[in-house]
Amino acid sequence: MSTIGVGIIGGSQGGWASISHIPALKALPDFELRAVSTSRQESANAAGKEFGVEAAFDNHADLLTHPGVDVVVVAVKVPHHRELISAAIDAGKTVYAEWPLALNLAEATELTRRAKAAGVRTAIGLQGRYHPELRFARRLIKDGRIGRVIGTAIVGSGMVWGGETTRAHAYWYDRTQGATPLTGAALHAIDALNVTLGQFGHLSANLVLGRTQVTVTDDGNTVVPVTAPDQISLTGTLDSGAAASVFYRGGTSRGDNFRWEINGTDGDIVLTAPWGNIQVTDLTLQAGFGTDTASPRSRCPPSTPPASPRASSARPGTSPRSTPTWHGTCGRAPASSPTSPTPTRATSSWTPSTAHPPKAPRRPWPDLPDPTRRR
Repeated sequence: MSTIGVGIIGGSQGGWASISHIPALKALPDFELRAVSTSRQESANAAGKEFGVEAAFDNHADLLTHPGVDVVVVAVKVPHHRELISAAIDAGKTVYAEWPLALNLAEATELTRRAKAAGVRTAIGLQGRYHPELRFARRLIKDGRIGRVIGTAIVGSGMVWGGETTRAHAYWYDRTQGATPLTGAALHAIDALNVTLGQFGHLSANLVLGRTQVTVTDDGNTVVPVTAPDQISLTGTLDSGAAASVFYRGGTSRGDNFRWEINGTDGDIVLTAPWGNIQVTDLTLQAGFGTDTASPRSRCPPSTPPASPRASSARPGTSPRSTPTWHGTCGRAPASSPTSPTPTRATSSWTPSTAHPPKAPRRPWPDLPDPTRRR
């Protein structure tokens, strides 16, 4: 098979594409990065030099006419998606669009129809559904390990959208910019829920503006209004008949920033993470089946050998079960020592008895750049 050429619109240094798409492309022998474009020639040249690409443009039109580009990645702010994705479709390119696809349903519907009429292939960056732990959870459910799924609940934090921000990220708090807690963290999680357990047959949702203003810390602590709802609750019934609920909050929690329970007639699956954005975090999968009496234990697929031999433990006051189990997160070392009865989750050290719990970090996403910034 010939190598597939990729062009990235929004391929600036330090942008989302530079830490996600480009490292992946370099690791895949069937793909080659052949062009990048940004909004300034200076930043385009710098990106081309860093990533080893000769074709560096200050506009998307030149990238779309590049003969070596087969697939176009659109990794810019959401308000630019409609224009850029439309242009790529009209150029007959395969398109990979970062999530969310568009600012609203009307734009998303228009782009979908446009792509279908043109006969081009498209993809959207909802990568959370491909987590190894989620794929294993789907396998457990399909194999009937937890019986019939009767309920599920997700509680998570957006990690950003707290009380403080920077000038570069202030637009996240503007509901017209398409980078809100709903369109970001919450819908990534809801997509994973739908892929794992099915679609909602009916639902009700509530969006609440919990924080009405945010402090811009690198602009003289300027206070600006917030228009993007930061408290998101959704409840309903899946097509399977299972009850489902999702709650997402802006900012961080001193408790769990991500917890997803899937409850069945004969078992339970629990997925947790220290970071609330399911699409960019590592998950820990825990499960208990049948006659299990202990807290749910981390389990991995049979094809994954245990990271270390451990005896199965029971609730205090009961006898340990002799049935072997898998421990540790799938494909990774266990989070606790071999002698501890259950894996230790990476959560805050604060407990309700703490008189003065530690403050949440001022910049909860310090090492990741703006995922949609167009430079």
